[in-house]
Amino acid sequence: MTTQLSNEEIRRYSRHLILPEFGMEGQRRLKEGSVLLIGAGGLGSPLALYLAAAGVGHIGLVDFDVVDESNLQRQIAHGTSTIGVRKTESAKRRLNDMNPNVEVSTYEVQVTSDNAFELMRPYDVIIDGTDNFPTRYLTNDASVMLGKPNVYGSIFRFEGQATVFYPKEGGPCYRCLYPEPPPPGLVPSCAEGGVLGVLPGVIGTIQATEAIKLLTGIGETLVNRLMLYDALAMRFRELKLRRNPNCPVCGDHPTVTELIDYDMFCGITPEPATFTSHEIAPVEVNTWLHSDDPPFLLDVREPNEWEIGHLPDATRISVNELQGRLNELDTAREMVVYCRSGARSGRAVDMLRAAGFRKVKNMTGGILRWSDDVDTSIPKY
Repeated sequence: MTTQLSNEEIRRYSRHLILPEFGMEGQRRLKEGSVLLIGAGGLGSPLALYLAAAGVGHIGLVDFDVVDESNLQRQIAHGTSTIGVRKTESAKRRLNDMNPNVEVSTYEVQVTSDNAFELMRPYDVIIDGTDNFPTRYLTNDASVMLGKPNVYGSIFRFEGQATVFYPKEGGPCYRCLYPEPPPPGLVPSCAEGGVLGVLPGVIGTIQATEAIKLLTGIGETLVNRLMLYDALAMRFRELKLRRNPNCPVCGDHPTVTELIDYDMFCGITPEPATFTSHEIAPVEVNTWLHSDDPPFLLDVREPNEWEIGHLPDATRISVNELQGRLNELDTAREMVVYCRSGARSGRAVDMLRAAGFRKVKNMTGGILRWSDDVDTSIPKY
């Protein structure tokens, strides 16, 4: 039975219906279609908004995070009134207000090898709006095994990229482009490196466009093409992609035929539940700093982060500069290293210890935890 549009829907989608390439048939296909958005943050926000506005019949939202004030610079599906609310619920409220004709399902879970097939199987198109490598590889592998298109996008600082991975239609998968994940900690997250607020809007809108084309069958998708965007130069580039016949997932003779442990694949190990001898809590650092023999404080963040706020009497050497400036530091003096959240300073401590520094500790939780536990006047970012 052909899906019918109500008079209200015809009025709502009238600018689609008068497009000769789209028309009533295209809108009916959208109404019958379904999309699963993995991530309801930077990329997921414009994706969800435009897909709901366009009239996609069923949108699934997967995210287990809550709205934070630092999200609002770019995650436009959320607002000040929903700070502290789960992102899936916040986004659902906005989508229901935008278009009550769209069914919105929410999944407040982390995508894992145990639930990926169950989450993805009911949907026509999978959209990757994630920001970490384990979930990207998991999303890719599950999409390939289910034979579904994976509309991929990623953003960092001022640059983004987008494509459609669809081996079932002859295109490559994510592993064809990136066979191996980078070493843990090599690629900073957006929380560490920053992102221009409008960038996810550009890339997310491209992803939404590709999803609409896949559901309606119009136009030429980004299968076999990777679109690169540089916001500072306002320049788009395109790279040709090809399926790797030796790819372990989508190749001619796949060797990965079931979902694996993706944290292990990406070299990520669980953080220890207790402090090691090389770690120290901010409250302990504060006590130590007020003693007769305070430690040397090393801030390994970038200059722009230092300007936001820093601890008194700290010395700043970014983690990327540290290897070349070890001669400026005293191996005999007690040292505490800190960054934003403790990840970069942890790498810095490993680097220092490998270079012979023994009296060095990482301040767990970084300046964010210092702001929570010691001095709330230090701004969080």
